[in-house]
Amino acid sequence: MAIGILGGVFDPPHIGHVALARAALAELGLDALLVLVVADPGHKTATTSAETRLELARLAFQDVPEAVVEVDRHARTVDSLEERLPDDAYFILGADELASFESWKSPQRVLELVRVAVAMRPGVSRAAVDGVRERLGAGDRIVEFEMPSVAISSAEIRARVARGESVADDVPSAVAEAIVRLGLYTSAE
Repeated sequence: MAIGILGGVFDPPHIGHVALARAALAELGLDALLVLVVADPGHKTATTSAETRLELARLAFQDVPEAVVEVDRHARTVDSLEERLPDDAYFILGADELASFESWKSPQRVLELVRVAVAMRPGVSRAAVDGVRERLGAGDRIVEFEMPSVAISSAEIRARVARGESVADDVPSAVAEAIVRLGLYTSAE
């Protein structure tokens, strides 16, 4: 059974995250998707608690029947994968994230544990992806799939909410409702 693993801070989850999940499921022929909400990310600061982000992620992915959403207590991907030791799994990320993959903790070990599935989008350099693959000697451990371009970021959504602007077109409706209900992101970072 092929599974995809999509990890992130999800502060908040947006339509780009859901589009990435749907594209990975379709393009890679996955049977299941594990969405991991990183409780204490090692590479950036979360503005809301892990419990809040878990709730938002569950709302965001509720219409993706293959998805299971859990909190990941590990700050680093390799540590999470070492604990889980997934079989026949793809770790899903955007091509823009692959550019920093070599700086991750133990990228070679990540490639031993899972295949890395990279979402190619318009505007992402093929040479950059190929360069990472070559420098790591990754061969077929890095695979690519196509997805539509979704130009939105969680930081942009937080800033728009802080300015009192609507984000209804940028997040799933249940997430938009929860942001208002919980009073999230109302002050500038």
